[in-house]
Amino acid sequence: MILIRDLVQEAFETGYLSVTAEEQLRSLLRSQYYPEDLKAFMELQMAAMNGQVKQESRQILLLQQESK
Repeated sequence: MILIRDLVQEAFETGYLSVTAEEQLRSLLRSQYYPEDLKAFMELQMAAMNGQVKQESRQILLLQQESK
């Protein structure tokens, strides 16, 4: 079973959060999770806000806006 912290670690290692990983995170956050997972998710949110991790979904939105 994949854990939230596994997805977060992968995002930090690659500097990128895919749409698939975002969907997995949403699903995992709707179920029971460990306190360590919530902490990891909050760290990922901060990293995304600070530009340390790029989100594929946001890049797609920017491309769509630019093409209009």
